[in-house]
Amino acid sequence: MQIEPYVNFDGRCEEALNFYRGALGAEVTRLTRFKECPEPGMVSPGSEEKVMHASFRVGAATILASDGRCKGQPGFQGVSLALTVSDDAEAERRFSALADGGQVQMPLTKTFFSSRFGMLADRFGVTWMVLVAA
Repeated sequence: MQIEPYVNFDGRCEEALNFYRGALGAEVTRLTRFKECPEPGMVSPGSEEKVMHASFRVGAATILASDGRCKGQPGFQGVSLALTVSDDAEAERRFSALADGGQVQMPLTKTFFSSRFGMLADRFGVTWMVLVAA
C-alpha cells in the first residue's frame, strides 16, 4: 500500500510540471490531456489541451497532478510537501529554486532536528518544507 499526493493546479499543471523539472529535477512519467478523454461529456469547452492527469517523480516519490476544473485558482491549504535532501548545499539549492516566484514562510536555518530546515509556498501556492536528513 502507498499514499501519493494528488495536486490540482486548476489550469496551471503543465506550467507546474515544467517548473518542478527545473527546480527539483522532476521526471514526468505520464501526461494525459483532456482531449484524450474517452468521455467527451467530461471535457469543458476550451480545456482540451489542459492536463487531465499527470504523474511525476521526484527522487523515489511519485506525485500525481491535474488541471482539475481549469479555473486558474489553485488552492492548497492544510497540506505541505516535505522535501528531504542529503546535505546543506542541496537544501539551499532546492529551497532557492522552489522559492523563485513564491513566498518564503521560514528561511532555511539550523534547527534542533536538521542542519537546514525552511518552509515556503511556491509560485503555485504549494507549501514545501525543505530539510536535510539527520
